[in-house]
Amino acid sequence: MAFGSGASMSLPRMCLAWLVHLYTASGAVLGFLAMSAVFDGDFKAAFIFLAIALAVDSSDGALARAVEVKRAIPWFDGSLLDNLVDYLNFVVVPVAIFMQPGILPEGWAYLSLAVLVASAYGFSRTDAKGMIEHYFLGFPSYWNIMAFYFVVLATPPALNLGFVLLAVVLVFVPMRWIYPSRSSVMRLPTIALGLVWGVMGVWMLAALPEPSPVIGAISLFYPVYYTGLSLVYTLRY
Repeated sequence: MAFGSGASMSLPRMCLAWLVHLYTASGAVLGFLAMSAVFDGDFKAAFIFLAIALAVDSSDGALARAVEVKRAIPWFDGSLLDNLVDYLNFVVVPVAIFMQPGILPEGWAYLSLAVLVASAYGFSRTDAKGMIEHYFLGFPSYWNIMAFYFVVLATPPALNLGFVLLAVVLVFVPMRWIYPSRSSVMRLPTIALGLVWGVMGVWMLAALPEPSPVIGAISLFYPVYYTGLSLVYTLRY
């Protein structure tokens, strides 16, 4: 329930608003811990921290709207804070994973630095998110998911590089990628399938460093479904 206006509510609302912003900012701490784990060679810990960061990112928006953070602290930009944290967790940390031995072809890993530039462009677009229809314009920063599958499926480095470069190009292509939790297009089945996929992801994460390649392959149903739905949505609307 949203809080009403009034002087008597100002201090409680401000305190709650700051707590929500602190909750969002905690994602930066999780990103730093994930980065440290990557350089320690502990992919399991890195993905655990990224998974927690994803949970924070998926829930802080609803909390912000419930507390009405923009009214409580109008001079503080929670959206900008969220973008800063997201860029760290879903762009910088995955690129650090791409740079690790065995992920991309030897001598070619530095091409993944293009992800940093492309995503900086994507994050800076004022029309990056459709605010009415709720979609992402251009490939969203799903680099963490891509990195997760590279590790879980142990896919060939050359194939991994191909997917990374293709996604870099797709950042600049005006395709509308569905916003799973907010879009009205196939929302319920998308969320339901996403929950199934999430359970499979936790299962694979728990099994690292020896995840089941069968479960990993089956779980690809959701990225394929999501990409197909987004393509159909782009072509029809």
